[in-house]
Amino acid sequence: MISSRDNPTVKLAAKLMNSSSARREEGFFCAEGVRLCRDAAESGADIQQYLYTEQAAKKYPKDHALLLSVSKNSSAVSQSVLEKICDTKSPQGLFCIISISQPEMTVKPGCRYVAAEDIRDPSNLGTILRTAEALGIDGVILSDECCDIYSPKVVRGTMGAVFRLPFMIVPDLSDLVRELSERGIQSFASTPRNADDIRNTDLSNGGVMLIGNEGNGLQDKTINACTHRVMIPMKGRAESLNASAAAAILMYEFCLTKE
Repeated sequence: MISSRDNPTVKLAAKLMNSSSARREEGFFCAEGVRLCRDAAESGADIQQYLYTEQAAKKYPKDHALLLSVSKNSSAVSQSVLEKICDTKSPQGLFCIISISQPEMTVKPGCRYVAAEDIRDPSNLGTILRTAEALGIDGVILSDECCDIYSPKVVRGTMGAVFRLPFMIVPDLSDLVRELSERGIQSFASTPRNADDIRNTDLSNGGVMLIGNEGNGLQDKTINACTHRVMIPMKGRAESLNASAAAAILMYEFCLTKE
């Protein structure tokens, strides 16, 4: 039983929960809660450390047994220790420290990808990843100005998609879409300016659907690099949609033509 908040594992967990630079330097991120920890185990995530309260072990015996069987290390912790490392108001008592492993992702012709540029809200990014998996998107591309995909809020928002959905992080989306265009892969910039109705656009050959920053949208250089511009027609007085809501609509339309 780990009961000290000064325990090295506890201090590491707290640091990983609060700092993106710590996650990059240490090569680990965290997942908390029954659903996320179970998803990590079932998805084959490399769980370095599994922490749990004795009460949670009794309440969730099947999940506890699964996590014990796949984790490299495990330990019971006191409730006060759990509350130190978790950032939810009512932690469920299961917590994992997981190795960051980003497999190579290749953008292939005929497949469908979503690319996010400078998404800063962790809730938006988490929802985009969750929706992408649900709709059958083949992979996600992120600009390196997006918020950290391994932040606790993003990980929670993905509902496990972060463990399963292929993704890649690139320094400049405009460079990538130009390269893809040379390979015959289409790119669709979501923008209200001089754009075609998404419903009237031929999406049957797949490609990359690009979503921009919550306040400013896509950068001009990225829009200009894309092969197409698309927009969501809107009624009413609202000038724009939330980034994750817009992404969901665009991805839904994108995947309608997927066989």
